[in-house]
Amino acid sequence: MQRYEFFALLFPEKRNNTSGNRSEYQCEKMEEKVAVCFRCADNQAGNYTYGKERELSFIEYPYIAAQVDQGKKYPQRDYFINFQIMLTFVSKLTIQMKKESFVSIADCSKEKILHLIRRASFFEQNSNRKLLEGKVCATLFFEPSTRTRLSFETAVNRLGGRVIGFSDAATTSSSKGETLKDTIKMVSNYADVIIMRHYLEGAARYASEITEIPIINAGDGANQHPSQTLLDIYSIYKTQGTLKNLTITMVGDLKYGRTVHSLLNGMSHFNPIFHFVAPEELKLPDIYKQFLDNNAINYFEHTDFSPEVINQSDILYMTRVQRERFTDLMEYEKVKNVYVLSNKMLDNSKDNLRILHPLPRVSEIASDVDDNPKAYYFEQAKNGVYARQAIICNVLNIIDN
Repeated sequence: MQRYEFFALLFPEKRNNTSGNRSEYQCEKMEEKVAVCFRCADNQAGNYTYGKERELSFIEYPYIAAQVDQGKKYPQRDYFINFQIMLTFVSKLTIQMKKESFVSIADCSKEKILHLIRRASFFEQNSNRKLLEGKVCATLFFEPSTRTRLSFETAVNRLGGRVIGFSDAATTSSSKGETLKDTIKMVSNYADVIIMRHYLEGAARYASEITEIPIINAGDGANQHPSQTLLDIYSIYKTQGTLKNLTITMVGDLKYGRTVHSLLNGMSHFNPIFHFVAPEELKLPDIYKQFLDNNAINYFEHTDFSPEVINQSDILYMTRVQRERFTDLMEYEKVKNVYVLSNKMLDNSKDNLRILHPLPRVSEIASDVDDNPKAYYFEQAKNGVYARQAIICNVLNIIDN
């Protein structure tokens, strides 16, 4: 939770003042909820007092800071008040902002997601900004990565920052037995933000709890991949013109696919209908179906990748079967080619259909689909740079006015 301290003037009001007028104040940064401590001057007594902290709900737009209703009796006050916020930020308003990590898309409100995709759109038009000048970003990839690592590094370079880190854990002290805690603590001395991929579920959350600098989760086992989700949502918005009331079909590895799990969380704010196409061995875990049930989101499960399913979809989200998640290679061989999308299968699909894939693909999308205008997976990967620029600036509280 962010903390702000406002210098304000207090004016006693009559108790029957119920005008309910609202004042809005500008501020450089805000969140859904913040703790606010008012340093107050009572214009009758002429002395200064400190009010206890209380929560205010903020509207999630960068140009709206706070709402204060006139005529409302505030906690710990015995009179009605009218605030006049002094908009001299240097001398009158102290903003203490705790840097936040980006660990799970479930930590983001609908408003925060919309804010981040607006920022991604801005960076698509203005990708070369020197906003990270003097900043060092550490990329710690304990698992192999191509697109995620390169797009994060491109995002940092285009923003004028510096990159340190590794892409092969075998070349680091972790191969000598160094713990994850010690690695994070050590790298925190050198960098302003850590971008980490790890094979253990929950590793990013753990890292965020043991360091003072922000952690960006670039994938933790089969759990979450929130930066991929943001670029997926941005890609959906760009291709559909909306995020609301879409039919999204997810195909392939729904059990281990962290991109699938994150996208369910991210799109849950926008009233989607999901279709899940997977073999029994790779169907969506019950915990995610329970999440959808709790949020009254409609979904349907299929084992057959049928034309009926394809033809009602707005988004077709293909995934590869991940060999690295299997302990039994016989099981992998059994399901690895169970669903393959070919160009012919798209003949009667909707005009607005777009095919997404977090990549890399293996054999689940035939090469003849690549030239179909409904194929969007390479453009989707390009969108990753802009989405990750938005994420990095967000966790570092960097705002380009």
